[in-house]
Amino acid sequence: MERSEKLTRIVIVDDEELALDYMKRLLGNLQGIHIAGAFMNPLVAKNYILIDNIDVVFLDVRLPEINGIELANQILEHKPHIYIVFVTAYDEYAIQAFELNAMDYLVKPVTPDRLLKTMNRILKRNDNAAPITADQQPILHLQVFQHVIFKLTDQQPTVIQWRTKKSQELFLYLLQNHDQLVRKSTLIELLWPEYEEDKAYSLLYTAAYYVRKTIGPYHNFLEISNTNGGYILHTQNVLLDTERWEFHLSSAPSLNLESIEYYVKVMELYKGDYLQEYDFWWAESERQRLHKIWLSTSLKMAEWYRENAQPEEAVTIYKDICSRHPQAEDAYWGLMKTYADMKKNNLVNQCYNLLSSVLWEELHEKPSEQITNWYKEWQMAHTRSHG
Repeated sequence: MERSEKLTRIVIVDDEELALDYMKRLLGNLQGIHIAGAFMNPLVAKNYILIDNIDVVFLDVRLPEINGIELANQILEHKPHIYIVFVTAYDEYAIQAFELNAMDYLVKPVTPDRLLKTMNRILKRNDNAAPITADQQPILHLQVFQHVIFKLTDQQPTVIQWRTKKSQELFLYLLQNHDQLVRKSTLIELLWPEYEEDKAYSLLYTAAYYVRKTIGPYHNFLEISNTNGGYILHTQNVLLDTERWEFHLSSAPSLNLESIEYYVKVMELYKGDYLQEYDFWWAESERQRLHKIWLSTSLKMAEWYRENAQPEEAVTIYKDICSRHPQAEDAYWGLMKTYADMKKNNLVNQCYNLLSSVLWEELHEKPSEQITNWYKEWQMAHTRSHG
């Protein structure tokens, strides 16, 4: 980093492959950057850093075999000029990081703007270095939670107007399988099963034409190729909210006092179920898969709040689950136990009665034996305490 025209050579170390790919993508959007290496094994990374000419190392704190802070110490012993930037979901290590004279400390999920500030802080150490700027090509953010919205960096969100419903459905199916070959026969069976083959193929080609025309303004990000009897929707600099959300959850640390705010931020990205406003049957499997992740994570967070004496936060999450998923017995049960902890006995009764009513009306079933037994035991204990 002695001259402004010199590329800044960077190494990334993270034992989570998704996190590694995410940082590579963020750094790849900056000018003047060369990613010299990306490693999941910290010891291999250390050997590479010590023999190569590296300027900056992005280090995850929690690594297998060796702690990230210990690894930074060993690197700086041999190469004190290297800038260390810690990247982690925990902020409990901040004091240690700055005692080590780390250049910066990034808390996941890392944003492009925050990363850009970090890189320019590094360059300010050299008066002759020109600031790093984001690549001229923006990112296309695609929201597919609840409904579909296109948003380019620094521009207003856009709802696309499709020529036909089938062209919209064709695009969304290709998007669900983006960068993969989807055979034309599959699309025919999916979208026009009631038509003769010649007619069906004619409708497919027309719909594909409309899709290409509609996404034309986004040709730098989305492109459809026709190859080997099928279509491929190629994506470049496209960020799907579903993939971003699932990535952040998959790389999340264990739920504890330090990480709970991280979970709160990530769960805010879930705006509604996948393609919730569309009745495409083929989307149901993916919708249910993502919803199951949302449900299990929400229940885990609510239970953590309840066990850590934060009942109001637990109630908020349990109520949200019940409103989105009225037959989620575990959410009602958690709400009942939380109200019992809070001594709000009337609300415990109301919650059990509401669950009973919903299950009977929707499924003609009663609450599970486990919940019913808990409720009866609670009633008996409550009656004794007021006897």
